Amino acid sequence: MRALGISGSLRSGSHNTHLLRVAAQVVPPPHELEIFDGLRDVPPYDADDDTDPAPEAVQRLRDAIAEADAVLFATPEYNSSLPGQLKNAIDWASRPFPGNALRNKPVAVIGASTGMFGAVWAQAEARKVLGATGARVVDVELPVPHAEAAFAGDRLAEADVHESLAGIVEALIQEAETAGEPRELAAAA
Repeated sequence: MRALGISGSLRSGSHNTHLLRVAAQVVPPPHELEIFDGLRDVPPYDADDDTDPAPEAVQRLRDAIAEADAVLFATPEYNSSLPGQLKNAIDWASRPFPGNALRNKPVAVIGASTGMFGAVWAQAEARKVLGATGARVVDVELPVPHAEAAFAGDRLAEADVHESLAGIVEALIQEAETAGEPRELAAAA
């Protein structure tokens, strides 16, 4: 199984990109997590530009999502919500509806912020938007507050938070593994 990680932060020293790097470390073999690095290039959504072929950066995003078995989003919190660039990328990926790249795709959302709440509201907003696209949203969250002190190298500093991240990665893998099964078999598992 190959998961795609998408960070909602464009900052070079992003805590959320770091969080995805830690997530990549806890993915059990033979599974892997690849981090998407083209969010900055995705233009603002404009229906007039939503053509065939799509703009190159948009097509790269859509293809990366379509080729992944699952997507792990990591979002900071801006003004009690998700960042505009991440919402914009989801808007592009959700087109054309209903046969978009996110449709039936297993997704999970985690987040880190420098505040004391760990991007809880941004994660909830992202899950809501992803659900509206038709994605299979894993109903979990990982608030990582005080992100400037939350990491110890390639781990999260607090063992319980690190273990929670591993559990979320495992839940996303399980959702991806059952995504192709008929609903009756997945329910019986």
